[in-house]
Amino acid sequence: MLAFQFQLHFAHVGPFHSPRFSPMGSAKSNGIGLRCGGVGGCKVMGKVIEGKLCWSDGARRGGREMGIGMRVLNGRSAASVVVNCGVTNADALVEEKVNVLVVGGGGREHALCYSLRRSPSAAHVFCAPGNAGISRSGDAFCIKDLNISDSSAVYNFCLKYQVGLVVVGPEAPLVAGLVNELTKAGIPTFGPSSQAAALEGSKNFMKGLCDKYGIPTAKYRTFTDASEAKQYVQEQGAPIVVKADGLAAGKGVVVAMTLNEAFEAIDSMLVKGAFGSAGCRVVIEEYLEGEEVSFFAIVDGQNAIPLESAQDHKRVGDGDTGPNTGGMGAYSPAPVLTGELQSVVMESIILPTVNGMAAEGCRFVGVLYAGLMIEKKSRLPKLIEYNVRFGDPECQALMMRLESDLVQVLLAACKGELKRVSLKWSPGSAMVVVMASNGYPGTYEKGSLIFNIAEAEDVSPSVKVFHAGTDLDSHGNFVAVGGRVLGVTTKGKDLREARDLAYHAVERIDWQGGFYRRDIGWRALPQKQTSA
Repeated sequence: MLAFQFQLHFAHVGPFHSPRFSPMGSAKSNGIGLRCGGVGGCKVMGKVIEGKLCWSDGARRGGREMGIGMRVLNGRSAASVVVNCGVTNADALVEEKVNVLVVGGGGREHALCYSLRRSPSAAHVFCAPGNAGISRSGDAFCIKDLNISDSSAVYNFCLKYQVGLVVVGPEAPLVAGLVNELTKAGIPTFGPSSQAAALEGSKNFMKGLCDKYGIPTAKYRTFTDASEAKQYVQEQGAPIVVKADGLAAGKGVVVAMTLNEAFEAIDSMLVKGAFGSAGCRVVIEEYLEGEEVSFFAIVDGQNAIPLESAQDHKRVGDGDTGPNTGGMGAYSPAPVLTGELQSVVMESIILPTVNGMAAEGCRFVGVLYAGLMIEKKSRLPKLIEYNVRFGDPECQALMMRLESDLVQVLLAACKGELKRVSLKWSPGSAMVVVMASNGYPGTYEKGSLIFNIAEAEDVSPSVKVFHAGTDLDSHGNFVAVGGRVLGVTTKGKDLREARDLAYHAVERIDWQGGFYRRDIGWRALPQKQTSA
């Protein structure tokens, strides 16, 4: 076993050059997780540096990670690379490494970076814009100043750094057509086209597809006039569900338990414009009683393979009380979704959707995230809504359990080759508990200090804290800058162990400006809720 550690400093105006080597003791990784190993040279950001590490785009020798963080040196941009490498097999050469770009900067994207970095097929993992926690963890090199709304800027970055796979995390770039542009330019991009992303971008579009292809869903009507919408609600009675037609960051759904709540939601969307253009049309649908569950499938345009199930917790308060949020926690697998029900979902919902989209000239490539209701009376699934990307926070739980090479899985989807893919999952369960800023999902505080995140991860090797909304202050301390800020994620031999680990880790984090639900997993573990 050859172990060594040193620090490289690079000062540059254009490409990286002129390394200076300086011996050092222990150092904390700050930034990119690059692979290293062997004897020869170390290729960083596409430039070869003479040294005692061997790493390249096409091949790498076995080893561990090193971090890279940008800073300013004598008025010029510079990089410090901290290397801590233990080579166990300097002769083992792994071919066909791929540089990966993850688009987005939340907890979902951090989880994707974490899984992609562990992929044997990954060379570099970049994340744009990323966040401070992703960068500090070493799970990806964050490109903060890359404008992900500018497809030409993303394309130029991919060319410059020889990116062989782009993974688009959030819905907005998908609906805006980023995948269209990159795919047209020949860059393998995992995610649907803007046309196919309408499954999430327009609830009316999704409902129409369900009608046409016999996909089970709640009965509904669509309105642009507030008076007509209220009249329909009056006829149907409460409880009833009011949804903004377009993208509303997971907050455009109101489960109205009374007629007045429904009327207020209609006025908020159609009259007051609470969600802008996303709420200029509303979908009003029947209230389904049962248990909600998330079902994910990876799709290559004609084939689909299911991911493991997960269950989200949308309401902000314990016992599923309070307003809807983007998600306050999740666990995987969800016991309510049995193997038999998974088959029903694939046959009655997922595959008819894939085939229907293809028939409409809108081939879907990416993740189909079906929000389902397992009805209380029939115990059969109905489709509540589609999302066209990995769920957040469900993705965090899923990526903790995935053991397959994620790069190869997503590339197979991009190439229409999912038939040859099977997925491997770790046994047991995973859970994520979301820590959010006080006031969320309404107006929330920003800038509060967060301490002891590393201590939370020290609870167990099975604990990982994913960052969704963090930044660094001038002293290098983490501060909260978002609504949902951290996702404390764990694995256990069963759901009880995963839950206990998660709340043990949460208790280690010192954050006066945040809160969390104390009952994640209560449906699967009703006999014992957490006391944290």
